[in-house]
Amino acid sequence: MTGGIVEGLEHLGRFVDFAFRTVGAMPGALVRRAGDIIRQFERVAWGSLPIIVVAGISVGLVTWLQTHRQLATYGIEATLPSFLTPAVLVELGPMLAGLLVAGRMGAGLAAELGSMMLTEEVEARAVLGALPIPTLVAPRAIACALAVPLLTVVLDAAAVLGGMGAELMGGTLTASVFWHKSLLYLRISDVLPATLKTSVFGLLIGLVGCWTGLNADRSTESVGRAATTGVVRAMFAVFVANVALVPWIQAMTILTEWTN
Repeated sequence: MTGGIVEGLEHLGRFVDFAFRTVGAMPGALVRRAGDIIRQFERVAWGSLPIIVVAGISVGLVTWLQTHRQLATYGIEATLPSFLTPAVLVELGPMLAGLLVAGRMGAGLAAELGSMMLTEEVEARAVLGALPIPTLVAPRAIACALAVPLLTVVLDAAAVLGGMGAELMGGTLTASVFWHKSLLYLRISDVLPATLKTSVFGLLIGLVGCWTGLNADRSTESVGRAATTGVVRAMFAVFVANVALVPWIQAMTILTEWTN
């Protein structure tokens, strides 16, 4: 058991070193690898867009269906938009967007870089002077960090529109009243940090996926195992980051007295 703990700490230490070296390489990648970043951004954002939109609409519809019935029992169903929108924009949307991208890119990045390790492409690039961290990892991590907040906005909008559509079809509120009530308890100091924190989710997804792929063994079975492991690790990283960031964001909001 002690040996397993020590080995786990060694892996964690190597990952932290890998993460710091990647973050240090990002400014250079923004200048020298802008084309790679754009291509990877398109891969992350555009490729994830369909599932993000479908998930957002589904969340809005199902939340309305489940909550409206319960609130109607007490005659307060008109307050539903006031609770649905803040819940989606502050927590459900950012978390779901992070998990969806983690599921897609955690596997994709791990499998891609694992295949490069299998075919010795990484070593060949290193011989030619293209080291893996600045040329492969940094562009992918930057692309994920930039794409996840934008996907979160799309998911939030889809969820609100889904809830509004359900209200128009099965409720009594008009679109303008629904929108007004949605903004009743919504504050920028809650929504903006909740959206921006997903850039940390994206960064971790990129780092974890690339780390898993670069450390895969050189066999086809190991590439498949790396893809599965990449998903689990990326989702775990999103959960841990969310738990760590939310108290910090709330504390900073209180300290700065940002209540708008």
